[in-house]
Amino acid sequence: MNMLAAPVITIDGPAASGKGTIAAAVARALGFHYLDSGSLYRLVALRAEQSGTDRADAPALARLATGLTVQFADGHLLLDGADVTAAIRAESMSAGASQVAVHPTVRTALHARQRAFAIPPGLVADGRDMGTVVFPEARLKVFLTASVEERARRRYKQLIAKGISSTMSDLLRDIRERDARDQGRAAAPLAPAADAVLLDTTDLSIDAAIERVLALYGATRPR
Repeated sequence: MNMLAAPVITIDGPAASGKGTIAAAVARALGFHYLDSGSLYRLVALRAEQSGTDRADAPALARLATGLTVQFADGHLLLDGADVTAAIRAESMSAGASQVAVHPTVRTALHARQRAFAIPPGLVADGRDMGTVVFPEARLKVFLTASVEERARRRYKQLIAKGISSTMSDLLRDIRERDARDQGRAAAPLAPAADAVLLDTTDLSIDAAIERVLALYGATRPR
């Protein structure tokens, strides 16, 4: 494992735990770069669709993952310079990401790409294996949790705001199934790092959670 070129904060957790919102806000507050690692799997799925690559073809998918040119800029995700922010959030890309993420070769290919985001002045990375696999030497590791009911409520509000119809019962089932897949997969299962700080966001506002992470990072910095 090579030494990191900049300090890294990892924020891992299950679906709808708030990790993306909190990680992006912490990165802005610190002036750090931000890595939404889950988007990379969606990008592989999108590139596979564009190139006609079978999502079961692990070697071909790994080559696609290695060749991605990705940039996160002002809340937008660029692939080869093209804004694909909306495209990767389509339901087909969500399913595609799940399909490509099961391949260890794809995860290995993205591992190096994810670590390449750790450049000065620093990085905040969110995902499911940032603290355990990708950045085990991160300066601060946070693992977010929240009750499944609260996570379903958050997802419901997001979907309604976008004009997408859904029901709480469907969302509860989907989140429980996704938790089971994430925690039970053979490659990089969802779990907190041994030295991660557990932060339950069930009853925390977003602002309070952000302040908590910033305070935790402040306590790690040399005096």
